[in-house]
Amino acid sequence: MIDIFKRLFSTAAETGGTPDGQDNERELIVAIGALLLEMGRIDENFTSSEMAHVLSILTNQYGLSEEDAGALLDEADRELEESVDLWQFAKVINDRYSIAKKEKLIERFWQIVYVDGKMDKYEHYLMNKLSNLLGLSHKQLIDAKLKVLHSN
Repeated sequence: MIDIFKRLFSTAAETGGTPDGQDNERELIVAIGALLLEMGRIDENFTSSEMAHVLSILTNQYGLSEEDAGALLDEADRELEESVDLWQFAKVINDRYSIAKKEKLIERFWQIVYVDGKMDKYEHYLMNKLSNLLGLSHKQLIDAKLKVLHSN
């Protein structure tokens, strides 16, 4: 019995815990989707424009079809409902993304914030929290914000 566990754990460690890279990629996109949903909902007014922008990010940036993006968001929503905090999603991103990719991701969060043209105190709080969870500095957070504001 002990040999079975040793083989199981050594195989999982060798393969990164999943049979192939697709599971890792899906886990990453689900984590990103969960944080995008949280950003859209934080002000308790998740508009159709915000949802359309979240779907647009998933289809344009991650190459998902609209159907796959919708299914992924359903999964992300379930994960979000079962989560205790946002750290589990940030950890997946931190394990797989470089600083440059995390800066691009923060820009996407800022895009969700500014879909309606303004930022409220809850969105401000969550942006700072996500920046900290992703290990980005305040300067990186503000640079990403300015980039989004100046691109509109």
